[in-house]
Amino acid sequence: MKAVLTRVSSARVLVSGEVVGELPGPGLLGLVGISVDDNRADVATMARKIAELRILAADEADGPAEVSASDIGAPVLLVSQFTLYGDTRKGRRPSWQQAAPSAEAEPLFNSLVEELRKRSLSVSTGVFGAHMCVESVNDGPFTVLVETSA
Repeated sequence: MKAVLTRVSSARVLVSGEVVGELPGPGLLGLVGISVDDNRADVATMARKIAELRILAADEADGPAEVSASDIGAPVLLVSQFTLYGDTRKGRRPSWQQAAPSAEAEPLFNSLVEELRKRSLSVSTGVFGAHMCVESVNDGPFTVLVETSA
């Protein structure tokens, strides 16, 4: 499982011009890709990493990244992103062989959302499988790639 995790001052997801998910304030935007090899253990690991990574500023003065979303109750916006598993090493078209099919990926994505909510985080999402417009204002910018396996 991979996530591109970005510290944002605001973010929202639109489907057909309608807002379907947004952050109520500064927090984290996570673009989440699920591979054919991912399972419930990967979900638990990713939830822990998203909740506990110390990549947020402790105060409004844009201090150093030293607290986690769990520490300050920062909201999280998750968007499914199978394209994170696009292989571009050969040719001019990405191969999607490592991306999990929707029938396998959607339950794992939903489990990730629930695991973060169990950690008392406010989590909103896009619409799985939909064509989405993702808007964000990056803070820093501060973006990391989080992976559950090598």
